[in-house]
Amino acid sequence: MSLLVVGLSHRSAPVSVLERASLSADSQAKLLQDTLAAEPAAEAAVLATCNRIELYADVDKFHAGVAELSTLLAQHSGVGLDELTPYLYVHYEDRAVHHLFSVACGLDSMVVGEGQILGQIKDALALGQVLHTAGRLLNDLFQQALRVGKRAHSETGIDRAGQSLVTFGLEQLADGRDPVAWAKGKRALVIGAGSMSSLAAATLARTGVAEIVVANRTRARADRLVEILGQAGGTGVAAHAVEMAAVSDELTRADVVVSCTGATGLVLSAEAVAGALGLDPAPAYEAPAVPVAGPPVEPDEQHAAWVENGSATATAQARAVRRIPAQSTGPVRLALLDLAMPRDIDGGAARLDGVRLVDIESLAEASADAPMAADVDQVRSIVADEVAAFGAAQRAAHITPTVVALRTMAAGVVAGEIARLDGRLPDLDEKQRAEISQTVRRVVDKLLHAPTVRVKQLASEPGGAGYADALRELFDLDPQTVAAVSRADLNDPNRGRS
Repeated sequence: MSLLVVGLSHRSAPVSVLERASLSADSQAKLLQDTLAAEPAAEAAVLATCNRIELYADVDKFHAGVAELSTLLAQHSGVGLDELTPYLYVHYEDRAVHHLFSVACGLDSMVVGEGQILGQIKDALALGQVLHTAGRLLNDLFQQALRVGKRAHSETGIDRAGQSLVTFGLEQLADGRDPVAWAKGKRALVIGAGSMSSLAAATLARTGVAEIVVANRTRARADRLVEILGQAGGTGVAAHAVEMAAVSDELTRADVVVSCTGATGLVLSAEAVAGALGLDPAPAYEAPAVPVAGPPVEPDEQHAAWVENGSATATAQARAVRRIPAQSTGPVRLALLDLAMPRDIDGGAARLDGVRLVDIESLAEASADAPMAADVDQVRSIVADEVAAFGAAQRAAHITPTVVALRTMAAGVVAGEIARLDGRLPDLDEKQRAEISQTVRRVVDKLLHAPTVRVKQLASEPGGAGYADALRELFDLDPQTVAAVSRADLNDPNRGRS
């Protein structure tokens, strides 16, 4: 296994960089295809969420793989490599497995313990399967990550350590008040009808808002979300859908706006918000500048530093440049929650009188000091055990084709000897032939049993990869036969389906 992950997240990069580096669905597909076309990569998968972009690959060379994956991320994100490099982190082999399992459990989320990441990991795997970029290693890895994440949520109280990003965002909007009491009777506008917007609408309904209006570029999806809200039962919320063109009118009647679309530009400008409230436009919001981290560094040197130092410098830089737009004072007339990356709502809206804006950047600040439940330690223990088990399973699986090829060769030897016996003793009856054949097979099976079981045990231990080579050499196994077994296993239609 030569698993490599190169990425950036809210822990290593400022939101302003994450925002610019976000990948559209088309960009993700093109990134996967280009990664697979690159020489060092045999498999690829991309995990792109509102606060992380990670490229996973099975590579044959570490340094070449890091350089290639970093370059591809820069090309497809639109952020120059020199600018992106200080914020990238690199994990390799077992550390890469540990990282993904931690992500799946919510340990690396902006809100620790949130479960939405499991759906995003499942989507990443599905995309790799559809594009045929996820092979044996990444199928096994992502499938196991999903199982580990589900185990963490079922066996521990990690859910108590945090909430969904939506719930956390609503708590920030409530600004210390009980969110249910704060939301009661309010009119909410939800812009977008994807998974995050749907979660936001359902959360608002449970929280107790009086009415939800859904606006989406595709009206059919907005209608479908409204239909689902109506089927929820027991919420008593009134919901209806509108066209995106009606957002300006709906804004004048809304108390709460939650926006999460896939738009590449702003959905709500500060001028539009000011117009809806009858205010003068606010000054345009400028994202904080990203400092340049010293003199240029050769890529390989920087990659080595990442591996050794865990991107501590980049993380410190990211924290240093995070800045929440100055909020207006006085009574809040309109509460805005922007969960999109890149942002949907102009940060300048926060400076308008009577407006409170919470976005990904301010959520990152608010969650930085959030208390972590004791269950986190239990989840970390689960992750450590699962990483060890996954590594052992992968090492054992590496030798399986060789063992199968050995037994196939032995079966061929037995068949040849039985055929030769038939030529020398043609007068044997069927019962005698069957008994002799069975005896020979039992002898061969007993001779092979102990060494094959033992070699699988040895191969599952760290450093056990060489046992497969030794077995092939000792028994002079045909490499093409071993490769054929591997291909048959990889092409199993039941393998790697989520």
